[in-house]
Amino acid sequence: MDLSSQALRSRQCEPCEGGVDPMSQAESEKFLGALHTDWQLINEGTGLRRAVAFAGWNRALSFTNAVAWIANTEGHHPLIELSYGRCVITWTTNAISGLSINDFVCAAKTDYLLESV
Repeated sequence: MDLSSQALRSRQCEPCEGGVDPMSQAESEKFLGALHTDWQLINEGTGLRRAVAFAGWNRALSFTNAVAWIANTEGHHPLIELSYGRCVITWTTNAISGLSINDFVCAAKTDYLLESV
């Protein structure tokens, strides 16, 4: 499987209703290498988080709305923490209590938003 950011963001999320194992720490670390270096594995490898600073409320809110659009389009929804000039995005697959390919696909699409600004 191609582990580049471009390959990840060209994919679509697949429904995950459980019944599969979450990614191992080693597998998650391989996929992490395709993302911006600000992404971190959190909670013993069950989540993927990136904090982004912005020049003010409007830019942070616009970014939050763009991530929400990705989430709705993909059917995969993150935890979004919004404050003045800052947004923290956390991807995880709740149905399996860990990370799936969907989290990395959405993280790559999130990165692309930031590259485009």
